[in-house]
Amino acid sequence: MKTSHFKRIMIFGQPGSGKSTFSVWLSDVLNLPLHHLDKHFYTENWVERDYDEFLNIQQNIVDSDHWIVDGNSIRSLEMRWEKADLILYFNFSKMLCLWRILKRFLRPNTHIHDRAPGCSEVIRWPLIKYMWNFERRVAERITALKNRYPHTVFKEIRNDNDLKKLKNELKNTY
Repeated sequence: MKTSHFKRIMIFGQPGSGKSTFSVWLSDVLNLPLHHLDKHFYTENWVERDYDEFLNIQQNIVDSDHWIVDGNSIRSLEMRWEKADLILYFNFSKMLCLWRILKRFLRPNTHIHDRAPGCSEVIRWPLIKYMWNFERRVAERITALKNRYPHTVFKEIRNDNDLKKLKNELKNTY
């Protein structure tokens, strides 16, 4: 994988799969601006932003030349996919993601700023249900988008070994 041409990178996947942690690392390695969708989707105290406003924010981000976007927003997945050079799909085991959600709640990483102000870490049933059903909910859309944009590099990261290989590829290129 030749990574030197990647200037627009989309990272999505299950909650608890390590997207935000990896995206912070990747932003540092590639020196690309990082955008966490949760910072734009929610306003203070987990209040959802007006969806059209959220779409406008996203459109402005993906219309720029260089970016990493971390987050899901499945309804607007294609908006990011069609502009991305590289798609990274974090699809770790459900039990590992559940453990990481709990771990993040108990010991938040103070180096990751992926939330809007006033959005402290919480664990709610809808989040667990969303994580548990994520792969099934996105499978058809991923297949359709891979077919629609066959020249965009797509990598599925299923475990820590896949992630380690990806990190090594990126570190060795930059």
